[in-house]
Amino acid sequence: MSDVKPAYKRILLKLSGEALMGDDQFGINRDTIVRMVDEIVGVTALGVQVAVVIGGGNIFRGVAGGSVGMDRATADYMGMLATVMNSLALGDTMNKAGLTARVMSAIAIEQVVEPYVRPKALQYLEEGKVVIFAAGTGNPFFTTDTAAALRGAEIGAEIVLKATKVDGVYSADPKKDPSATRYSKISFDDAISQNLGIMDATAFALCRDQKLPVKVFSIFKHGALKRVVLGEDEGTLVHA
Repeated sequence: MSDVKPAYKRILLKLSGEALMGDDQFGINRDTIVRMVDEIVGVTALGVQVAVVIGGGNIFRGVAGGSVGMDRATADYMGMLATVMNSLALGDTMNKAGLTARVMSAIAIEQVVEPYVRPKALQYLEEGKVVIFAAGTGNPFFTTDTAAALRGAEIGAEIVLKATKVDGVYSADPKKDPSATRYSKISFDDAISQNLGIMDATAFALCRDQKLPVKVFSIFKHGALKRVVLGEDEGTLVHA
């Protein structure tokens, strides 16, 4: 085992549901989820405690047409159930990769996954298990970004790692502006004033108030998660 020392002991990893699609239109791409789990395995091997919050966009996208005109709360509950499906798939893939994963849901579906209980989640993390928080916050009108900020604060994570399709936060859209530069770090206040749209406002405010830093990085960049955990210059650090 390497003698390199990770920069963080406990992290909250936020994955978007869309990230699981790979190049598919919706659903879960098997190769993509296996590759993501491999990245997480590499981090747990360093002794880092890992908790995960995952979105549901990849599944909800397949039924989004039917949700037009639907009551917002009902649509949000459908989205929460989509995150439970993703969490089960992620947990199963982790278990097959040699990790021990526990899925905890913010809404009660006890025949399928156990309910979220904070002391139990902390115990699992201390035991070296990966905890996957499903069903968002359990409440409509809140995003899974907010769930990530909330659970990160609750479990005492040292940082929220927001995995995206881009390798950080840029001064402008790098696809449209070739002169756009990646920020190595930026303050919460500057990110808000520049309207960079890193997370939704509720999640961002919670992280800022709790002095919980956020690192934005690309989950599609091989080895990026490990480099982030080792404290290397990967992605963008948003700090108080």
